[in-house]
Amino acid sequence: MTEFYFIRHGQTEANALGLKQGIINSEITLLNETGKKQAQHLHDAFDVQFADQLLVSPLTRTLETAAIVNETANLPQQTDLRLLEISYGQWDGLKNRDLEAKYPAVFDSVLHDVLPSYTTYATEGETFDHVVDRVTDFMTDYADRFTAGKYIVVTHGFTVKAAALAALQPTDPMTLPEPDNTSVTKISLIDGHYYLWYYNRLF
Repeated sequence: MTEFYFIRHGQTEANALGLKQGIINSEITLLNETGKKQAQHLHDAFDVQFADQLLVSPLTRTLETAAIVNETANLPQQTDLRLLEISYGQWDGLKNRDLEAKYPAVFDSVLHDVLPSYTTYATEGETFDHVVDRVTDFMTDYADRFTAGKYIVVTHGFTVKAAALAALQPTDPMTLPEPDNTSVTKISLIDGHYYLWYYNRLF
């Protein structure tokens, strides 16, 4: 059984401002003080020494979070492009609230987040299915490499959601809200079967 512990990065200034971060990698997407404290709290509450490896999205906010979480365990670390956040295309960097006001038809009215149909307007945006496919490829790849592997995966909100969607395969992807900053989601994969042990757990 291969185990993945997906961690969403700590809060950034862009998070606090309600921006669509997507794959932006600039000063506004670095961890803010709250995000650093969140990562430190996770380090103190969730000992990752049991794992074999740390796998990280190459964006700075995930690398910062990983460095804090891994400070004591010092696990071997590797970046993987398949763990990147969803790209919202031309919507990256824009305020979520403004986008919802302008394009309400492609937003969930409860979650205040984009529906899969958002690419009707953000034509350069990555589809939900594409993110699910690349995260599925990531999990299958590592499960094939080491069937008893335990991996700490530091990534992004929608990417964690995509991993859970791959495991659960719900009819409606909006039944699953994006996880909170520095929450942990545990997914196991054995012989092609997924098991979601917990989602969005805060320590």
